[in-house]
Formats: sequence, structure tokens, C-alpha cells
Amino acid sequence: MQKSTIMTLSTRPLGSSGLEITTVGFGAWAIGGGGWSFGWGSQDDDASLRAMHRAVELGINWIDTAAVYGLGHSEEVVGRFLRQIPASERPFVFTKCGLIWNDQDPMAVPKRILKPESIRKECEASLRRLGVERIDLYQFHWPDEIGTPVEDSWGEMVRLVEEGKVRAAGVSNFDVELLQRCEAIRHVDSLQPPFSLIRRDAGASQIPWCEKHRTGVICYSPMQSGLLTDRFDAKRVAAFAEDDWRRKSPEFQSPRLEKNLALRDALALVAKRHGTSTSAVAVAWTLAWRGVTAAIVGARSPEQIEGWIGASNLRLTKADLDEIAAAIERTGAGTGPFRPQ
Repeated sequence: MQKSTIMTLSTRPLGSSGLEITTVGFGAWAIGGGGWSFGWGSQDDDASLRAMHRAVELGINWIDTAAVYGLGHSEEVVGRFLRQIPASERPFVFTKCGLIWNDQDPMAVPKRILKPESIRKECEASLRRLGVERIDLYQFHWPDEIGTPVEDSWGEMVRLVEEGKVRAAGVSNFDVELLQRCEAIRHVDSLQPPFSLIRRDAGASQIPWCEKHRTGVICYSPMQSGLLTDRFDAKRVAAFAEDDWRRKSPEFQSPRLEKNLALRDALALVAKRHGTSTSAVAVAWTLAWRGVTAAIVGARSPEQIEGWIGASNLRLTKADLDEIAAAIERTGAGTGPFRPQ
């Protein structure tokens, strides 16, 4: 790695966890490839490795993945990347558990299972795939759907922390009630909610709760899985791979698609004023919310990172936020509050 290429990116503390992370992180969902129910189509592993190298060269200090991404493949590729760089340059690695897939039917939707014995088994498998001795942030991917009390699940997470297998413990896609139940047992270090200009609901509930309780927030899909990027258009939807999960998403179909693209187009003037990309503006909007620590941004190539890396140091003005709020109201895109506090 060439030290001269490292940028100075903004950082924030991840709640009270002791981790100081860059305000944008590398999301490794898409690099898991296709062939499973929430894949993004085929992906070249060498391109994935180059993308992660570029992310770290530009100063990003964490990667977010999950066991289910590519049914283990994303973690394996991240593990390959970690072995290619000196330990002193290794980014923090965040991963998730709780989605159990069927090896006999990879296209079946994974089950949301948080039984204590399942959590432990998944943790050991992730440690092996990543090639690390400790996971920097381990997260429950979704609430359990088979009746496991969250207290039992979170209790097992606490034991993994006590044993040194996990440094910080978090959850993803949890509502305030579940957060409170976990918090009563052991502090929740972080929450990973969906949060973007289109999916804004967490801004009215989970994010304020997290700010009050010193729980970090790393939002996922801040560019709404590509919808809020500069070059996205309706033709791209038609060109999606057959196994690209976005084909089935309502946000990529009429009438929502047209509203979402109209909102994306409205960001162009803000981007032009700041000399940056629409993608960067979309990510920076999530970072403007009090309580948000950072945003997970996916990339499948080094070139894609260049499009949004500027979000880390982009500060939207009151006039920018007012203009964006007016565009949300005008287009009718998405749900949730129109602007940060």
C-alpha cells in the first residue's frame, strides 16, 4: 500500500464501544456474488479485492460483511484481503449472524434464527472464514422469527464478548422495544438500521433512542442499493442479472421507481454547488443526522468508491437540507422525516 494515497477521512466514536471509525465504511454485501436469494448477480473476486485495497488506501478503516452474504463467500473474500495486507494496516471487521441458509436450496430465503447454540456455531464459522481471532463488531442480522427470547440470544452474545471472541456487540434491523430488552442485559454498542433519503423511518425512532443511550449507528443502504447514484436509470433495472434481488424490490418498480429517481435528480444541484457527486450527497445526508456514526457504502470495483468517498468530509448546509426536504415532499419518494433535527 502506498502511504501517500491515504486520505484524511472524518471519524466518529461508535457510541461508547471504544472504536473510532471513519464515517464511511466498505460494505461487502455485493461482493458475496450471486446464486443466493439476496445476491447482486455474479461478481469477480479479484475486482472485490482491488476494491477493498482501494478503500483502505483512501483511509476507510472498517469493512462490514455478514455470514449470509454469498452464503459465506463474502467473509471468505474479506479473509483473503486481510491476509494480503500487513497487520498494522488491517481495518476493523464487522460481521453478522442470525440468517441460516439451506445448503440444498441456496435460493431459498434464509431463516431468521437466534438460538444461542446457533449464534455460537455461526461465530466460530465466521472466525474461520475471516481468519481472525476476534470479530471487532458482531451483530444480530435480523430479529429471531422462531420464538427465541431476545434475552437468551443477547446473553449468548455477552458470553462471546466475555470470552474474547467478539470486541463490540450490536444488532441490525431491531426496533426500539428489542433494543431496550437487550440494553437491560448488556449495553448495545451499535445498531445497523436501513437509512437513506428513501427509507427515513429510523430517523424518528431508533436513531434518537441510540443517541440517548450512547449506542452507535451505522446505517446501511444509504444510496438505496444504487438508486441514488449518479448514473442509475430505469434501463439499469431491465439489465439486472436474473438473480439480482433488486428485481423483486418495490423501490425498483413503478410507481416508486419514478419517484425515487426524481428525488435523485433533485440532488444534482446540491452536488454541483459542492463540486461532488449525487452519491456523495445522498450519503452525507444520512451523516447529517444527530446520532448517526457512519454509513455502510457498497462497492464492487475501485472506481465505484471514488464516486462516494467524498461524503465523509462533505458538510451539507441548512440551505442544502431545506432544498432536499422540499424535494422529498415534492416527489413523494419514500417514508419518514424529511430532514435532520
